[in-house]
Amino acid sequence: MAQIARERSESVAAPAVANPAPLGLSAFALTTFVLSSQNAGLFKGPFIVIGLALFYGGLAQFAAGLQEFRAGNTFGATAFCSYGGFWLAVAVTLTPAFNVIGGYGGLTPAFHTAFGYFLLGWTIFTLLMFLGTLRSNLALMGVFLFLFLTFLALSLGELGAGAVWGQIGGWLGIITALIAWYTALAGVLASSKSMFTLPVGPRS
Repeated sequence: MAQIARERSESVAAPAVANPAPLGLSAFALTTFVLSSQNAGLFKGPFIVIGLALFYGGLAQFAAGLQEFRAGNTFGATAFCSYGGFWLAVAVTLTPAFNVIGGYGGLTPAFHTAFGYFLLGWTIFTLLMFLGTLRSNLALMGVFLFLFLTFLALSLGELGAGAVWGQIGGWLGIITALIAWYTALAGVLASSKSMFTLPVGPRS
């Protein structure tokens, strides 16, 4: 009886944790969509993304990653906390008060080269994360595959392969955001017991 009472008290003390993945994916998708639209040439100037990169793609996605730690999902925790950090870093880079661009004398070749290596590091990390999705589902695989291609194209553009690669990276980023939104919606519908669900193509 004492064992049963202890188990019941433990179940009351440990409430269920909501699935944080839809929040993390949504924060990632919207912030990626806005900056990628600028990279694709749909509007000029990346500064509108600073607020999103700080508070949605950055802090909200990082918070989702912390909840993934709590839920025991190592992959989700690593991905969301890392890309939350990425967006915070991008926000700092674009914020004049931090003078990151000014430290290179403006948008000089030296800045583009340095930023290219910054993006190249994220390209390598994203490839590793893509390998981690191979037994998850097709939707998540699509997110990381297109994100890898996005970072690769943007890296090539910053490292001198030509401005067209930056524009290609922008369109690839838009595709990445759309797939991430789809995956997020699938998670929301599955968690809310909706009248319909979206297929994600489970592989495991």
